[in-house]
Amino acid sequence: MTILRLKALLGAGCFSLTLIGTAMNSAHAGGLERGGYDIDLLFDPAPFATEAEATYVMPDRKYKNARGPTGADLGLGTTANGAEGYWVPRIGGKVQVVPGVDCMVDYSQPWGAHTAPGIWNGAISNIETNIQSNNYAATCSYKMDAGKGQIRFIGGVFYQEVYGFKEGLVSLAPLATGRVDLSSSGWGWRAGLAYEIPDIALRASLVYNSQVKLDNISGTLTTPGGSTGIYAPTESMPDSLEFKLQSGIAPGWLAFGSVKWVNWSVLQSVPICPTYAPSAACFTNGPGQATSLDLMYRDGWTVTGGIGHKFNDQWSAAGQLSWDRGTSHGYGSQSDTWTLGGGVAYTPSANIEFRLAGAIGVMTSGRSGTLVGENGYVAGEDATYDFGNDLVTALSGGVKIKF
Repeated sequence: MTILRLKALLGAGCFSLTLIGTAMNSAHAGGLERGGYDIDLLFDPAPFATEAEATYVMPDRKYKNARGPTGADLGLGTTANGAEGYWVPRIGGKVQVVPGVDCMVDYSQPWGAHTAPGIWNGAISNIETNIQSNNYAATCSYKMDAGKGQIRFIGGVFYQEVYGFKEGLVSLAPLATGRVDLSSSGWGWRAGLAYEIPDIALRASLVYNSQVKLDNISGTLTTPGGSTGIYAPTESMPDSLEFKLQSGIAPGWLAFGSVKWVNWSVLQSVPICPTYAPSAACFTNGPGQATSLDLMYRDGWTVTGGIGHKFNDQWSAAGQLSWDRGTSHGYGSQSDTWTLGGGVAYTPSANIEFRLAGAIGVMTSGRSGTLVGENGYVAGEDATYDFGNDLVTALSGGVKIKF
């Protein structure tokens, strides 16, 4: 294999490992994950590089055979839509500060969820839930020669905002709804190592992202009787660990894969209490709890593998298969997901690259009902429903400019 061809793969030929990853991660993400974390831009060999991309995800999850508390048919409908489409934007810039030291800044929306089943038999549990996030990050690396390649030490910080609302049915006669609005923010950090041999387009990286402690969760609870201030005890967005590996395997060909763990089990049931309730009484099933946000997640695992090919100086493509272990396990509808993705990149000149990628996947079937958590809390008593093997699709577009 020629060194020049493999070096080209590490640059333009690796175009859309990030782009395909965004499309696929967003399509099959478990827990509250949407775009997740991505620092691939940091590895771009150009002294300066910037990129912007957006992904639109279209999940087609359907609820059926829905029942209310104690399995009752409330007469509000046994079917509903289980997920709404959403955008995942990302923008970032990277600069070589001095030889061996690279830094990047980026904005992303790593977490989110939007379901709007409306008025149905499960409306006591959920009429609409919409959670969003903003993440502002700075990440740097230092690389030095090691053997045939280079070792890279990675570190960074990020500031995260998380906010959203949930609506549910609070009365059947007459029909009346309640709404919880919450917001919070916190800091996190990342650290990692990477080893690269540019001559064969090899890169292996291991990156850890810390939990983000949310200790100022507050908002309002609105019911037909009026609004009141609320808060929740300290919660954390999950930490994660991801291993990525890529290598040239033949002239113009690249193989890549990854394994990622996300600690979604840190989010179980979040008690929500009025501001006049003392913190000592604000815990799950505690005397100060007014309502709760029940998630009951287990840890998420994602395994991916794929192949990339550089056709010529202008065109390259890649394909990827991914499996994501669902974070729901008896309560909720986030089941195992299999996703197939692909993308192309067009590089009209050495300084600019246009990308287009897509993904299609199957969210596997299951049932949501009651689930007893580790703390003895029981979730899912207000609604049960089934879901089949449903389709999810995603489209991504992006551009990279480098000098």
